[in-house]
Amino acid sequence: MAIGLTHYLVLAGAMFLTGTIGVLVRRNSLIMFMSIEIMLCAVNIVFAASSRALGDLSGHVFVMMNFAVAAAEAAIGLAILVEIYRQRRSVNVDDLTTLME
Repeated sequence: MAIGLTHYLVLAGAMFLTGTIGVLVRRNSLIMFMSIEIMLCAVNIVFAASSRALGDLSGHVFVMMNFAVAAAEAAIGLAILVEIYRQRRSVNVDDLTTLME
């Protein structure tokens, strides 16, 4: 049995749903951050699979640009979370109700 576009779309849908549930259910900002990264990876899978199925390289180019943006976002986001932890000793979203003091 060959793996087709449908298999990739189902995988990406499951990953995106997992990421969405992680963002909505969990209150820990690190878990939410990782869930957003899972959602970005699911979008990358859709772009790469669709690009491969259509025989066009523009989807692969977009995936590479998305990887660069995701890497920058991860570096900046983790730096912000480390600073929040240093100030508040917690990364729980419910504890972060005000701006930095």
